[in-house]
Amino acid sequence: MADDRPLTLAVIIGAHGVTGEVRLKLFTDELKAYPKLTGNGRAFTLKSVRPGPNGAVARLAEVTDRNAAEALRGTELTVPRSALPPLEEGEYYHADLIGLPCVAGDRTVGTAVLIEDFGAGDVIEIEKPDGKRFMVPIAAAVTIEPDRLLIDPEFVE
Repeated sequence: MADDRPLTLAVIIGAHGVTGEVRLKLFTDELKAYPKLTGNGRAFTLKSVRPGPNGAVARLAEVTDRNAAEALRGTELTVPRSALPPLEEGEYYHADLIGLPCVAGDRTVGTAVLIEDFGAGDVIEIEKPDGKRFMVPIAAAVTIEPDRLLIDPEFVE
């Protein structure tokens, strides 16, 4: 399922210090693997990243002072989906599941809209056609197919 839609790996949440470092909220365990990032139509080069308060602190080559770093607050840093490493059997990226139809038995019950991990494994949130939502544990009740998610009917309201 390789394509070039942008996937958000981090969001700039503020400046750190006076030399242009930025504080990041991370959505990946390994930002260093992606030295080229895009945000708000600009290209950024990741020079360094380290753990920091509420996430990480990074140095971007194009940001050289605190004012420039503060101006980027709220910027989502993305990479194309095709830049992510290939997956092993049974692995998936959350972004690949969002938007897939969810089927239980012979009927479509909704669309995958969100995936959360509350500590015991991934849980998928499904939105029904009437707008109501319900959650299902992926490991116990979901079979992932390339173009849809099969939901165990016992978990459907």
